[in-house]
Amino acid sequence: MAEVTAVTKSRNIGGSGVYDIGGLANKRWVKVDSPFGAPSDELLTGELDGQPLAFLPRHGRGHPIPPSEINFHANIDALKRAGVTQVISVSAVGSLREHLPPGMFVIVDQFIDRTFAREKTFFGDGLVAHVSMARRVCARLGKQVVTG
Repeated sequence: MAEVTAVTKSRNIGGSGVYDIGGLANKRWVKVDSPFGAPSDELLTGELDGQPLAFLPRHGRGHPIPPSEINFHANIDALKRAGVTQVISVSAVGSLREHLPPGMFVIVDQFIDRTFAREKTFFGDGLVAHVSMARRVCARLGKQVVTG
């Protein structure tokens, strides 16, 4: 199963094995520069059902970037520069609960980032901010994903 992160306002980030989107019109790969360094890849842009869309393979095409080496600062900055306003993350993961068998689609309301060996914030180097992590997931957006 492919690991994908999607972005609303018809924008997308992608991952393992997803480097093309069926039905995407006017496709082109666009390089977006970021002051945070290089994003994982270029953005695949186009229109899906008349809506503008940008897609970023978060591990890079061919999956050369391991999770702890993904430059999320550059990825988020590149998406922001492309007009992204909301992010939907879709990942292939396992479960230890019988009522969540393989193939089950789940909308989370919380998560724990177990990635290590990388910066976890945009803040630091003289910039301090207190950001609540109580509601990391947007309930409205999750509901929209479920209902279409």
